[in-house]
Amino acid sequence: MLQLFPGGTVASVDLAGANGMVCIRIAGTSDVEELSVYFTGLSTTSRNKRFMGARADLAVVAAECVAKADRPDHFTLLTEFGQEGQRTIIGETHYAYDAAARHGEFAISVADAFQRMGLGLRMMTVMETRASDLGHGMIAGETARTNAEMRGLAKKAGFRDTGLGDWQSVHLAKRLSRQPHCP
Repeated sequence: MLQLFPGGTVASVDLAGANGMVCIRIAGTSDVEELSVYFTGLSTTSRNKRFMGARADLAVVAAECVAKADRPDHFTLLTEFGQEGQRTIIGETHYAYDAAARHGEFAISVADAFQRMGLGLRMMTVMETRASDLGHGMIAGETARTNAEMRGLAKKAGFRDTGLGDWQSVHLAKRLSRQPHCP
């Protein structure tokens, strides 16, 4: 069963003649294999940007992303492209709340063929809404200084550079405000 979030259905899209729906839903333990396939399908460049370096254990990473699916302060959102009854993962956002640091941390990726279509921003908005609904007040993330795409996306989403990064990385953060949602 798909668990969509308010505003989770993004849009009907047409990609090179392929019409379909894009939706964002929460991942569950049954998604490990498909998430592993998704990670494997990312280009080397996209994988390195997502994981801030090379990773060979993508099945383990996929399992870790959904391992705490039963805890509300840890979640993975999957963005899927649906066409003719088939769904394919085209993006993921992983979120984990650090109670000691009093902020959530996130990681995000979008499949190469779906980049620069506004999906990353929409995925971040859904993640922020869920975190805010959980009562979390801040989200932070880290990216490589060379990852201009992520830095631009974060800026569009309202994140700011905290200055806590080092010569290789940038630490980004955003304060969340609770806003009521219409049923």
